[in-house]
Amino acid sequence: MIVFEYPYLAVLLILPFLLRLFRSGSAKFSRALKIPFLKDIINIQNAKGNTGVLSTNSGFGKSFWLLFICYAFLVLSLMRPVELGEPQQLTNKGRDILLVTDISTSMLEKDFYYRQTLLPRIEAVRAVVADFVKNRLHDRLGLILFGTQAYLQAPLTFDKQAVLDVLSNMQAGMAGESTSIGDALALALKTLKKTKTEKENQVIILLTDGESNDGEISVAEAVRLAKNEGIKIYTVGIGAPQADLIKTFLNIQNSGLDEQTLKELADETKGRYFKVTNLKQLINVYQKIDELEEQDFEDRVTYEKKELYDMPLLIAFVFAFSALFLQSLAGRLK
Repeated sequence: MIVFEYPYLAVLLILPFLLRLFRSGSAKFSRALKIPFLKDIINIQNAKGNTGVLSTNSGFGKSFWLLFICYAFLVLSLMRPVELGEPQQLTNKGRDILLVTDISTSMLEKDFYYRQTLLPRIEAVRAVVADFVKNRLHDRLGLILFGTQAYLQAPLTFDKQAVLDVLSNMQAGMAGESTSIGDALALALKTLKKTKTEKENQVIILLTDGESNDGEISVAEAVRLAKNEGIKIYTVGIGAPQADLIKTFLNIQNSGLDEQTLKELADETKGRYFKVTNLKQLINVYQKIDELEEQDFEDRVTYEKKELYDMPLLIAFVFAFSALFLQSLAGRLK
């Protein structure tokens, strides 16, 4: 099936007739618009019996029609004819996912076992989040790292490698020693608000191992903002309980994990809260989130298009050269 991308340009086809009629009408009232010697040339041609391309019978001679055909094919080319192929279904699975990750100094705590070796929390998070990023093929992902301050390290992008590069270089403490959950969430909401993605397709995944003890914006205020924006937030609280017990026994100050706040944050935004105490649970959490957000949206139909504008353009050039050739031939026959 052949269709035109700009069918309304067909109105240009009447332009030569309007100009021709306007010129003929004006000539009746203004002799200044006439070319003095044109009528003499036409009379000489008629006397010789030469009615070539300059003939003006009825105001629309052979020259006019030849040039009009050339012009018509140019307009046809401008209307951009395309041939449509078979319809194809497109499934949109895209999301805008912001990974808001705690990198305060408490993330250096070694309480995640991997092959009988204790790993710092940040190393376990780095590996698991990297796998999550690689699996989200149809999403735009961004990364916010926070401690005392919150920083947008990787803006929302389809370039997964860019996000992975930031993950590989993140270090605990590089954003400060304390934890500003409220500021991090506010930055995430501000980032998502700038996009044109629908709210139901925007997700925040907050991971932290402590309570919010710094920052200009409280967690309660961040919860209110997130709820008003209608953005879903998954919260992940990490940290092995035995590590907290040892710190308590040794009388070491520990801010601890504020599970109640993380649960409230998830509940108020229609997300979910996950508690993680080992590497296996951390892996399962991101796999679960991957399943929860793997949802097909409305299918769209598209057609493969084959451009055809070059054919009428070629024909227009053929008629243009034909007109020049006939004009030249008429001149030689005089």
